[in-house]
Amino acid sequence: MFLRIDKLQIELPQAPEADPRAAANVQELLGGRFGEMSTLMNYMYQSFNFRYRDKVRPFYELIANIATEELGHIELVSATVNMLLNGPRKDFDGSEDPAASPWKNLPAGANPHHFIATGQATLVGNSLGQPWRGDYVFSSGNLILDLLHNFFLEVGARTQKLRVYEMTDNPAAREMLGYLFVRGGVHALAYAKALEELTGVDMKKMLPIPRIPNSHFPEAKKYEDRGVHRYLYRFSPEDYKQMAGIWSGLHPDDQKPLEVVDGPPTGGNLADLAGIASSFSPEYAPEEIVEIATKLYQKAKS
Repeated sequence: MFLRIDKLQIELPQAPEADPRAAANVQELLGGRFGEMSTLMNYMYQSFNFRYRDKVRPFYELIANIATEELGHIELVSATVNMLLNGPRKDFDGSEDPAASPWKNLPAGANPHHFIATGQATLVGNSLGQPWRGDYVFSSGNLILDLLHNFFLEVGARTQKLRVYEMTDNPAAREMLGYLFVRGGVHALAYAKALEELTGVDMKKMLPIPRIPNSHFPEAKKYEDRGVHRYLYRFSPEDYKQMAGIWSGLHPDDQKPLEVVDGPPTGGNLADLAGIASSFSPEYAPEEIVEIATKLYQKAKS
C-alpha cells in the first residue's frame, strides 16, 4: 500500500510565462519510452512479480523502494508541465472568449492534446500526444536481467532529460531537470551496485552516461552540494531497511559515504493552477463549484 503526502519532492520556481512548446518537450519525460511513467511501471511490476522475496529480500526492497520514489517523480514532471502551461496566472482567467477562437495561433511545437484533451494540463503520453504504452514494461522474472534493464532505463532517461534541458531555459523546467539528473543518478548507481553484488561486474565505472557530470549544470550542482546524490530515501515508516546492505560504501564521485535516509525528502508546495475559462477548467463560470466547496470545507471543520 502507499502513503501519499500532499507535496512535491522539491519546490519549483514559478514559470515566468506560459510556454506550451517547453511543456510539449517536457511531456516526453513523463509518457515517453524513457519517461517517468516507464521507470515507475517497470520497477512497480518487477516488485509485484518478485519471486523468492524472503530469500533475496535486499534486492526486492531496492526495486520496490525506488518504484515508490518514481511515483513522486511522475508528480514532479506533471507539475512542471502544468506550470509551463499555466504560466504566472494565479486568479481565475476569464480573458479569452471561447467564441473568438483564442487558440487558433498556438505556437509551433505546442502539443494540441494539452489544449484539446486535458484543459491545458499534463497527459499520460509523450511529446507527440501518443499515449504511454504498457509494453514499455520489462519484467522478465530474472533478477539480473531486470536489474540490467533498469540500469539501461535510467541512463536512457538521463540522456533524454539532458536533451530536453538543451531545449529550454525556463526555470521551472530546469529546476525539475536538475533534481532528476541527481535522483536518476542515485537510481542508476543503486542498480549498478546491485549488479556488482550479484555478478562481480563493476557497472558503476560506466557512469555517467552520457559522459558529462551532473555538476556541469547549476540546477543539479546545488543538489549535489547538499549531498542529495548520496541519499537513498526510504519511502516507508518501517519497511525496506535491508536495502541498506546494497546502498553502502562510498560514492564513486566524491568518495563520501552513501546514506539511506529514513523518510521522504522535505519537499515543496504544490503549484496553484489558475482556473481558465477558455478551457472550462474547472468550469466556464466556476462560482457555484467554489460555493459548494466552501460549504464542504466548513462542514469538515465542524
